[in-house]
Amino acid sequence: MAGHDIPTSPLALPLPEMPAVPGVRVASGRAAIRYKDRDDVTVMAFPAGTTVAGVFTRNRCPGAPVDWCRSALPGGKARGLVVTAGNSNVFTGRAGRQTCEETAKAAAAILGCKPKEIFLASTGVIGEKLPTEKLIAALPRIFDMAAERDWQGAAKAIMTTDTFPKGAIRKARIGDAEVTIAGIAKGSGMIAPDMATMLSFLATDAKIPAGALQALLKKGVDRSFNCVTVDSDTSTSDTVMVFATGTAKHPRVPAEGGAVLKDFARALNEVLMELALMVARDGEGAQKLIQINVTGATTARSAHRIAMSIANSPLVKTAIAGEDANWGRIVMAVGKAGEPADRDKLSVNVGGVWMARNGGVVDGYDEAPVVQHMKGREVEITVDIGLGKGKSTVWTCDLTHGYIDINGSYRS
Repeated sequence: MAGHDIPTSPLALPLPEMPAVPGVRVASGRAAIRYKDRDDVTVMAFPAGTTVAGVFTRNRCPGAPVDWCRSALPGGKARGLVVTAGNSNVFTGRAGRQTCEETAKAAAAILGCKPKEIFLASTGVIGEKLPTEKLIAALPRIFDMAAERDWQGAAKAIMTTDTFPKGAIRKARIGDAEVTIAGIAKGSGMIAPDMATMLSFLATDAKIPAGALQALLKKGVDRSFNCVTVDSDTSTSDTVMVFATGTAKHPRVPAEGGAVLKDFARALNEVLMELALMVARDGEGAQKLIQINVTGATTARSAHRIAMSIANSPLVKTAIAGEDANWGRIVMAVGKAGEPADRDKLSVNVGGVWMARNGGVVDGYDEAPVVQHMKGREVEITVDIGLGKGKSTVWTCDLTHGYIDINGSYRS
């Protein structure tokens, strides 16, 4: 089911004007891998010397492209990226590995580099052999079209059940020089934080050693994509990568990064967070974006686990879909998280209204403003555990019949 077959999410945001990132050439085209009437291949080409960082799924049944990228990443250099939509090249055994090898070899021949400088990602149906010959035949034509400003087409071509393309940009300073960070993402269902939840590709003209770039990406992903869940299901293909072309002129960045990258880290984190929230907004069938704040936990890790328990609860998500101010379901989700909690110290707030404090309903509690808040497109829940100083914020969406409609007909 292609993204354009599904009504656009009411939470959709427009794709921003995506400027060129010096050194990055981008293109999208058609290989008819699964979708016959839309672009389904995205490529990026980078100059020699481009460094790369990546974070990948912890699903124990990863796709062949994830394995390929993991093996190539220690080299720290990238010259190209090939992404396909419609077929995830997962659970395809030796055939899947051969597809990766042949795709990388073909792209490397076009760009004049080593196959291990080509990075791969695929998204779509699991368990079907990817028609390698169609992809390889299309690559020369698509790479030939690559230009610095085709980010919009790329953002659309990586979509599957997404209802809108996702992109974000920021500027940052390294010393006296300005650099650009641009990124695109796809993700709508099978979204849970076990790394990065979907596919996302960022590029910058900054010159950053691979090790420093990897550390920044890992930290940024933990604060963004790892705080987003749609349905608790962790994709076999989750990939987030950032490519640094090094074409900008700025002070040298040491191997360990450091203070010179403070503003760059700020901008990178903002791009990652913006893309992550777009994924939550595009949750399959979603009608509401939900922010869940947990405070007063014993540790930050405990707070995160409690917040995710609430965010992944079908009962909480369906109650919000039905605009039912049922705070008992929130209490239930706190209790099942397996983290330290005391019923008699628990407090629950929805939309700025404390419904329960210290284990009981607030005297004179008026449900009306809470119900009114839940009728909106964005819902905020705050839970105070009352045991410590640990806190965490995560985002999710409601669970509607649309989720069943989309996933019940995904392969048809």
